[in-house]
This record gives sequence, structure tokens and C-alpha cells, in this order.
Amino acid sequence: MLKSLPCLRPTALAIALACAFPDLAHAADTPAVATVDADPAVAEASDAKQLDSVSVVAPGVTRQVQRVSQQDIERLTPGSSPLKAIDKLPGVQFQSADATGAYEWATAIYLHGFDQSRLGFTLDGVPLGNMSYGVTNGLSITRAIQSENIGSVELAQGAGALGTASNSNLGGTLQFYSADPSSEFGARVSQTFGSDSAKRTFVRVDTGDFNGFSAYASYASSDMDKWKGDGIQKYEQFNTKAVYAWGDGNRISLFVDKSRRKEQDYMDLSLVSQKALGWNWDYLTPDWATASQMANAYQTTGAYAGVANGYPTSLAALPDDYDWLDSTYYWGAGLRDDTLASLAGSFNLGGAATLDVTGYYHGNRGEGQWITPYVPSVTESLSMRTTDYGLDRFGATGALKFTVGIHDIEIGGWAENSQNTQERNYFLLDAPLTTVYNFYDVGTPFLRQFLQKYQTNTRMAYVQDTMHLMDERLTVNFGAKAISTETTARSLVASSSYAQGSIKADDSFLPQVGASYKLDEAQDVYASYSKNMAAFDYSPFATGQVTFDSLRSTLKPEESQTLQLGYRVHGDQIEASAGVYYTQFKNRLLTTSPCSAIQTCSAILSNVGDVESTGVDLAVIWKPIDGLSWLNTVSLDRSKYQDDYLNNGVVETSGKYVVGIPSVMVSSSLNYRLDGWKFGLDGKYTGRRYITYLNDSRVPAYTVFNVSAGYDFGQVGFLSNVGVSLNITNLADKRYFATTGTNGYVAADPDGYNQTLMAGAPRQAFFTLDASF
Repeated sequence: MLKSLPCLRPTALAIALACAFPDLAHAADTPAVATVDADPAVAEASDAKQLDSVSVVAPGVTRQVQRVSQQDIERLTPGSSPLKAIDKLPGVQFQSADATGAYEWATAIYLHGFDQSRLGFTLDGVPLGNMSYGVTNGLSITRAIQSENIGSVELAQGAGALGTASNSNLGGTLQFYSADPSSEFGARVSQTFGSDSAKRTFVRVDTGDFNGFSAYASYASSDMDKWKGDGIQKYEQFNTKAVYAWGDGNRISLFVDKSRRKEQDYMDLSLVSQKALGWNWDYLTPDWATASQMANAYQTTGAYAGVANGYPTSLAALPDDYDWLDSTYYWGAGLRDDTLASLAGSFNLGGAATLDVTGYYHGNRGEGQWITPYVPSVTESLSMRTTDYGLDRFGATGALKFTVGIHDIEIGGWAENSQNTQERNYFLLDAPLTTVYNFYDVGTPFLRQFLQKYQTNTRMAYVQDTMHLMDERLTVNFGAKAISTETTARSLVASSSYAQGSIKADDSFLPQVGASYKLDEAQDVYASYSKNMAAFDYSPFATGQVTFDSLRSTLKPEESQTLQLGYRVHGDQIEASAGVYYTQFKNRLLTTSPCSAIQTCSAILSNVGDVESTGVDLAVIWKPIDGLSWLNTVSLDRSKYQDDYLNNGVVETSGKYVVGIPSVMVSSSLNYRLDGWKFGLDGKYTGRRYITYLNDSRVPAYTVFNVSAGYDFGQVGFLSNVGVSLNITNLADKRYFATTGTNGYVAADPDGYNQTLMAGAPRQAFFTLDASF
């Protein structure tokens, strides 16, 4: 089949099944990774037995769900994204250009080929949207909660829980859960110092329990220089949580998060620019003179030949036909200011019935900055281009759960109303910029390129029944959801290249079916099938009005169908799992822009047909002695485009591998605890990844190791606990391409000119002192 299309960024899919492990006896230490079932009516997370590396729920799990614990997150450098903790799990690929994984422009997570724009994310059931860098429908987990306050993370590859509050869940879900306040009064202070002048302070105070009421408040501040170039990565964050519990299973909880973040960007690289300019090539800040000279040369001649001899000599190493201006700019930065609040209640209705209800609000004000030569100021060859965001979301979720005989039934729903404003502005520059601040708050733009207002309303309802048969050796669940998302856009700038109007994605029957059979006390098998649909994002409105009007009546939302089969076995010292999956991804939508990332022009949106993914996951956990666990995983994935498309001729993508997805990943994680000592060593091999749709350009495979060590002194004087730890990331100082597709993908690029790659951080070390009162 031929699809008429431009080219931008497919990223494939494949769905899930990964590692899971059955019931284990409790051991001395808390688990680092756990496999749990989030299906309603199947065993709750609290039913999982604890082991020093992994825990698994009782038989009856009908799909693959894994859990990462708070202890595993705390093995990372303080302030790290919790997504780094799940990178060791089979089928998971986390990409980041910094040591902590908190720099958002360069972070990306894939589950068996699905990129994060096609995954679902929640915190305590509150939707985080797709956690995209641009503020559209949510926020990153690092801005939603401090890593020290995360209790656990549940990963479902492929068939996420049916009631997950997400309208982008095609390939799986990540559900984050905040830790409850401590039942004892106390305080904790943690101070980290490290490479590149890194400083991070964390303080938390708990009230303890007072007749069922408990609360905590915490504050974190981080300041770190970029590992290359000039600039800072800085944030402040405040969390508070209060819980009141009474009777048999009744509770109300309030969670509030306030986050302010300033990030100066790292320069996107291409294969050519990295080879010519080196891994440490970055933005020109604070070299204003060179940036102005480059802009003048572009505006005068638009060619590299017009560049004066004063340029850095390394620029001369670029090929004559290379777009030299894209090799560097003066400045890139991002600012985010978020407020997230949720009020949740869980009520025992008597008998075997419970009601869970959550209401939430999320507000964001943000700005992305780029100093550009394409639109000069009156007196300067450069101007500040900003993308300004304003988002307000209100929503609620609810679930009624009850048991009738062998049936565990759940009925629930989700509703959200969202208002979002996005605009592109240009501000005058009359002097070199060296401080990050919000231009829109303090100045007036001389040009507004677009101003879009979006209203998005989502409604979802679902029902699910779980049956326990054959003396509970066989568990079967089945259910379906109906979901509808409508977005209306208004363009408030007459000259805008963006479209306005309404578009709706809905489906009244999205089924999910699963079964698990317990072979004996040590073995079980499972199978599951799910169908999912994703709402349209804002990409249809990035086209011109004529294109949008012609597309919206025929454009179909993306959908996926996934089948998983798996086998699990466990013993006292060894646990293992094997799984296979098949996913068909239909109506894959691609957006193509005919200009570079820093310019703005009407995009083209096309349905490029199907992607099919098949894969195998293997995992083995070995526990030869108390306190020692060794997790090893292997993931094999085959994700390929099924169709060619038309773009000034036939682009023969059928049978080509999906961009950005490695076919092979291998990870190994070793952890050991002895008395107060703790040690950890983990490594991961990531296979080569294609960066063009025709597979004529790729980045090589790489292996990265990280190590951690620490000692808990216990009580020291009036301090209840004192500990020290050391984290070394990228132990072997490997230089590699960490993130691909930061500026999208192209059909062909055999010479490696596309500026869409991020270098991984070199070896860095961080020392932490932790004390509790």
C-alpha cells in the first residue's frame, strides 16, 4: 500500500510483556524491583511478598506488570528521574543526556518500541499526560514529585490497567505512587555534592500520627552546571502530603506539588557535527561576538562561504555543503513553573464494596527560549524567540469495586477539562544574554508569530470483571472502556500558519481480556489481549487551515492491538520469566515540517499506515546468599514499517526498521547489602538505532556502567540515622549518542547531516550525606 506522506517521526511500537516473578518469602531487605498486578480485583500491591531484590504477587496475574520500589530509586544519584530506575527492566529504553535524567529536552522513554507520546503516565491516579517537553496535557514526573517522596513505580508494558486515566496509552502505562507520611515524628536532611559544581539539598519534616492524621512537608533545591558548554540546570520544588484514616479502610489524602525549573540547553548534534566538532561542542554562550558574526553572515549571504576567518577553527572542518548555521546557536533554555494538587478519598461501603474518588488541578506557566538569526532585531542580527505556555487542567477519577460470588467487579470513569495557550513571540536583544529569566513576564514582543488557544475535554468510562476458577488456579478477567477526547483550537493571530477548528477521537468499545493459569506452586502461564486508541494531539492544528479542513473528516486516530504470552517460574535462589508479544499499530500519524527546528512553518500531517512489532523478553534473578541479588535481562525487538509512502516519489519504507528503536538490549544489575554496607553495579548494552526511515543512517551500539556504594552508621548521637553514599555514573567514561530524534527524523540522510542527536554525559561522581532526626 502507498501512503501519501511527508516525513517526520514514526516510532514504532510493540507491546508488552516483560519480566515477572511469582510469590516469594520475605527477606531482610526491602525490594529493589517488584512485579505486581494492577488489575482490579487481583492481588493488591501490598499483598506482594518482599525480597531483597524482587517481589511478586500471588498467582492470578493476567498481564505483565513490574514494580520498582523506593529503595531502588534511592540507589540512584539523589534527584534522578525515577525513569532511570526502570531502565534495567526488559523491554525498557530510557534515554538521557545528563547524569540524573532530569534534563527534559533530551529525555525519552520507550516500551517495546512505543515512544512516550504513546504511553500513559499517572501519579496516585492523577494523569500526567504524555510528559512531553512542550506543555500540552501534563508534566514530567520530575516536576510532579521529588524522587525521595516516591513510594513505588508500576510498569505495565502493552496492556496497562483498564482504568488508567490516559488518552495516549497505546503501548503501556507507568503509574507512580507517592509515599505516605511516616507514623513517627521526625525530620530528614540530605546534602549532595558532585561533578560540575553540583549541589542539591533535600529537607523533609513528618508530623507523625495523631489519631489517624499524619502529614509531611519537603523542600528540594538543586543547582548544577552543564557538563559541557556554559549554563546551569536549576530547580526548586516543594511537596506536602496529608492523610487522615479512620475505621476499616477509609482514608482521605491531599497532595500538593510546586515546582520551578530553569534549564539551559545542550546543543543537538548530527553525525557530521559530532565528528567534525567533537562530543563537547555546544551552544556559543557567552561568546556573543561569534554568534553575531554567524548571524550576519547568514543574513548577508546565507552560505558558509560568507563566514569570516574569526570563526572558531573547528567550524571550518564541516563539509562545504553542510548547513553550518545549524551546527550551533548562541542560546537555548527552558523555564517551567508547575502547581499540582489532588484530593483523594477511599471509602469502605460495607461488605466487599469500596469507592475511590480523586479530584485534581494542574497549572503550568512555561517558556522555551532560542536566540535566533532567522528573525533579526532592529539593532542586532539576533533576537530572542520564545514559545510561551499556559495550561490549566481540572479533572476527576472514580472507581466502584465490589465482589459477587467469584466475580470481582470494577466500574469507573475519568473526566478532564483542559485549557491551553501556546504562542510564539520574538523579543528585541540589545546586549549579550547571560541570565535565564522569563521574557514574556518582563517585556513586550515586537512580533507574535502565532497564538493558539486549545480547549480539550476527555471523558472515559470502563467496566471489568475478574473471575477466580478451579480453586483459584485459573484467573480470567475481561472488560472494556469507552473514551472520547475533543479538542477545539482558536487562532488569535491573523497571520498565523496554524489552523483552527475542532477534532474528535472516540471509541465506544476498547476491550481487554486476560487469563492466568497456575501450573503448580512454582510455575504459572498467562496470556492477554488489549486494544487501545490515542486521542489526537495538537499536530493536526500545526498544518495550514486548508489542509486541516480537508483532513479532519477523514483523519483516523491511532490505535494498537497487542497480544502477550508468558511463562514464570520461581525457586528459593533463582527466578526466571520468558515472554513474547505481538503488536499491530494502525493509523500511524506523522508530522513533517519543511523547515528547520528553529524556524516555524506549516507542517504536513499524514496517516502512514501500520507498524508491526514482535519481541521476546527474558529475565533471570539469582540470589545465591542473603543480601545478594543479580538481575539479568535480554530484550529482542523487531519493529518494522509495513507501508511505503509518497513524498515527491515513492519512499520505500516498507520492511524498514522503526527509527530510534534498538533490536537488542541486555542489562545486568548486581546489588549487595552486608550489615551497614551497600554496593550496586549495573550495566546496559543498547544496540544500534536507525535515525532515518530508509535506514541509511544510524548511531552505533553502546554499553554504559554505573556504580554506587554507601554505609549506614545507624544512630549517631541525637541523630536517629546517618548515612553516606557515592554514585559514579558512566563509570568507563563512554562517549556515545544517548538520545535520538530530538528534532525529529527524516526519510534519508546518508551523510549524517540531520541535527537530531544528544551526546550522553561523561563520567561524573556525586557524594551524599544523609541524616535523620
